[in-house]
Amino acid sequence: MSEKRIADDKVLSAVRREIDAIDEEVLELLNRRARVSRRVGRIKAGGSGQVFKPGREERLLSKLCGLNQGPLPDEHLKAIYREIISSSRSLQRTLSVVYLGPEGTFSHFAGLRYLGASAEYTPRPHIPGVFESVASGEADLGVVPIENSLQGAVGQSLDSLMHYDVAVQAELFARISHCLMAKGGELSEIRHVYSHPQPLEQCGGWLRANLPGAELHPVESTSAAARRVAAGRGAGSAAIGHARLAAMTGLSILAAPIEDYPDNWTRFFVISKTPNKAGDNNKKSSILFTTLDKPGALALVLDLLATHGVNITKLESRPVKGEKWRYAFFADLECDLGLPELAAVREGLTEACASLKVLGAYPVGPQIDNSPVMNTRAGGEDA
Repeated sequence: MSEKRIADDKVLSAVRREIDAIDEEVLELLNRRARVSRRVGRIKAGGSGQVFKPGREERLLSKLCGLNQGPLPDEHLKAIYREIISSSRSLQRTLSVVYLGPEGTFSHFAGLRYLGASAEYTPRPHIPGVFESVASGEADLGVVPIENSLQGAVGQSLDSLMHYDVAVQAELFARISHCLMAKGGELSEIRHVYSHPQPLEQCGGWLRANLPGAELHPVESTSAAARRVAAGRGAGSAAIGHARLAAMTGLSILAAPIEDYPDNWTRFFVISKTPNKAGDNNKKSSILFTTLDKPGALALVLDLLATHGVNITKLESRPVKGEKWRYAFFADLECDLGLPELAAVREGLTEACASLKVLGAYPVGPQIDNSPVMNTRAGGEDA
């Protein structure tokens, strides 16, 4: 062994010992934080019991990013702290979270990335089932898709917001990126592709260019598609879905990303029975309303908001179930509608609308990038 190699090994050993010492310090601080979190839980036990505080959590993350001088990237810092916060919540009380399942859907991964792995996640077979579980108190929180940047609003979610007594506590935006996964083999061997109809459509151009002879099979979810391929025998079948599905089902990623439009995002709501308190870092509000049956009824609502300087960032109409030719409007407002200084706006909306439902006020949601990255480099043992 050369003298240089011996010297390098000594330096590497010293650096590893330094990392080990730092890890011990980090562990001590994490446990110190955990003990304080338990104290918070005992104090909250006599109050409302609300453990998820999106306003405080977003303030904390923003503060830490402002203090961060690197080299740790802000996105890594946020990911680490979301798990620390998730653990702290669970030490106070385990949060039960329902989502549009089965396990391995984009709703599931969005919840995991935002709320952390320490929550208790349970799938529901359809969107109304998520709302029902939250409205009945069976679950603390629900994660539901509300709109997609390419395909627009999710009708079932808007309908359920009208029907169920729930509040919007938070929003998040998740990048929707797809990969082609199979048991192995080569791309040229694929003859059948399974997925939910939306991913098949979103990857249509790539499929026509790269697998022109493959037969496309729509199934109920990307998760079901991956499990079907994993349970099959032999080569020739592949599934389209989230990259993490491959690890969950033991499949290999043949190609990624494969979506036709890379700027594809889905906005999710986190719903609860308990609305956020006014002023708790809330920057947006969502409302549902119907208009009076007279000319200029919608303009009256819009003029009221404009007069008070309230910006509308989204406005969408939706048929009211059971009342033909009657429509409800879903709107996002750039304000905290619960603030005392906006009492005149609330009163004006009540007068100007035939019906008004304030869905909640919440912080501006984070953007979570779920893009799959093809790993072409072997990993080492050091972290």
